[in-house]
Amino acid sequence: MDEERPLDRQTVRAELERVRADFHRFLAEASAADLRRATDGTRWTNEQLLFHMLFGYMLVRVLLPLLGIFARLPRAAGGTFAGLLDAGARPFHVINYVSSVLGSLYYNHRRMGAKMDRTLAALHRRLDRETAVSIRRGMHYPARWDPFFRDWMTRADLYRYPTQHYDFHRAQLTLGSGR
Repeated sequence: MDEERPLDRQTVRAELERVRADFHRFLAEASAADLRRATDGTRWTNEQLLFHMLFGYMLVRVLLPLLGIFARLPRAAGGTFAGLLDAGARPFHVINYVSSVLGSLYYNHRRMGAKMDRTLAALHRRLDRETAVSIRRGMHYPARWDPFFRDWMTRADLYRYPTQHYDFHRAQLTLGSGR
């Protein structure tokens, strides 16, 4: 996203609501066998990948305040932090995998829907409080951690990130009788 382009809040709200409906449909229609089935292109089951997709939104709730801190520091501080995180990309990917396996045990298919609702509601509230100045603030990110992270991202970028992540992984689900 271009740092100077204003965030279309209505588009973000619509994306969040599309995801909410889509996620609830997956949870409502998935059988126990569907949830245990392997996904396409990951080592996760469908239930684990659904948690990972939810986790992208949970992560943004943490990243937004962190961005607020680093946006007030010299850019070099954020660049150094992102560089350190990038240096740990290999262990991060292992932790990312294991955390979704373990996270799906607690936030299983019975709890994920409510957690998604609470998380998206919190993002809606936060988005409503953003100012024109705050939405343009940014920081460096560990670009090796996720294909949708870039070296420099603004708050506007962060609001769009979890839906890009969700849509990417959505294509890897193998839910339904057709798969």
